[in-house]
Amino acid sequence: MVETRGGGPDDGAAEVLDRPLPEGVRRRVVQIVADGFGGLTVAELPAQLRQYARFAPNRRAKFAGNAMAAALETDPLFRQRIGEKFREGAPELAGALDSGSPPPAADPLDVAAAAYVLRPPGWVKLVTAAGEEAQRADAERADEESRAELERLRAELAAARAQTRTETERLRAELDGARKEAESLHRKLRAALSDVKRGEAALRKARGEIEAVRSEGHAQVSAAESEVRRLKARLGEAEAALEATRRAAREGRSVEDMRVRLLLDTLLDATQGLRRELALPPVSVRPAETVDAVEPGRMTPKDIAARALSENDPAILDQLLALPQAHLVVDGYNVTKTGYPQMPLEKQRLRLLGQLSQLAAQTGAEVTCVFDGAELAAPVLLAPPRGVRVLFSKPGVTADELIRQLVRAEPPGRPVIVVSTDREVADGVARAGARPVASAVLLKRLS
Repeated sequence: MVETRGGGPDDGAAEVLDRPLPEGVRRRVVQIVADGFGGLTVAELPAQLRQYARFAPNRRAKFAGNAMAAALETDPLFRQRIGEKFREGAPELAGALDSGSPPPAADPLDVAAAAYVLRPPGWVKLVTAAGEEAQRADAERADEESRAELERLRAELAAARAQTRTETERLRAELDGARKEAESLHRKLRAALSDVKRGEAALRKARGEIEAVRSEGHAQVSAAESEVRRLKARLGEAEAALEATRRAAREGRSVEDMRVRLLLDTLLDATQGLRRELALPPVSVRPAETVDAVEPGRMTPKDIAARALSENDPAILDQLLALPQAHLVVDGYNVTKTGYPQMPLEKQRLRLLGQLSQLAAQTGAEVTCVFDGAELAAPVLLAPPRGVRVLFSKPGVTADELIRQLVRAEPPGRPVIVVSTDREVADGVARAGARPVASAVLLKRLS
């Protein structure tokens, strides 16, 4: 167990421990080295420990424990220096170890660790005895813990047995109750199956009735949708008329007043034109002298057509525009796509509007040019030329419908000339009292 290398029998440094240092003693030794480590200079430390010189004692014991234990075992000078630091900190324990009589009340682990560092004579025995004492204490502690664990397990087993008996009795009672409940549920199930069969028969009958009601509902919905569409159309017309009325009211007059005033101006201009054309002298006759006279009729756009001119003669257009208060309505794209379809739409509009401006200046007639707004990708930035009103149809409204609305807005008796080759437009405006003219006629007149 112990061997001596050189020196006398009392030389503790010659003794060698022939077994591993007990773990409890090793921890105390590392703590002693860590506490004395800080009192040494860097030069007094072994080379492998100098990197831990700045560590705190706790961190030094944690990270450099193995290195310090190895240095203490292999470096006698370092062990001597640590021993001196220990003597300074615990002089009573160190003196007792030097005298060979450690304090009986001291912790065996502390005594063994101090003996391992100071190496007094017989230190190996102290370390060995401390290890055996620690093992005995561990064994006793383990035996005590085993007995306590055994008692705890016995108590748990007894409680588990009692709980098992109680749980078994409870489960038996629940099983009896479950059996009775199952018998009751079987009876209820048979009754429920009968109810289900009756319910299925009622459901089939109800489905047939629902299908009939659904078919009738679809028919009513279709009729309602048709009525809604019709009402929406009427509502749109009413809203348009209301907006026109509001616009006229904002201008200080009603639509009817405007129509009557325009018709009156037409009659006055027609009367003055007839007076100039017939060169009528001032009225100098009496009523009795005019009994056999025939009052001259008023010229209308239809009277112009009765003259000996071809339908394609531009002179017809000049004669129509010469009528008092004549209003020329032009189907814009119908004319441009007839005369110069290869040009872009923007250039078509500009060319036609420039020519219509010259025509309006020459004839003095009111000129309105209508374009289909459905072909517009964006709002048109266009300054209408002098004497020409430019209109684009709203979304959902064609240019043809807008032309018919313009004709219906005129008072009966005013000369309205509509330029379009669309037969449906021509027939519609003719029924409304306007005079249709082909687009080719206007193109010849403009050229």
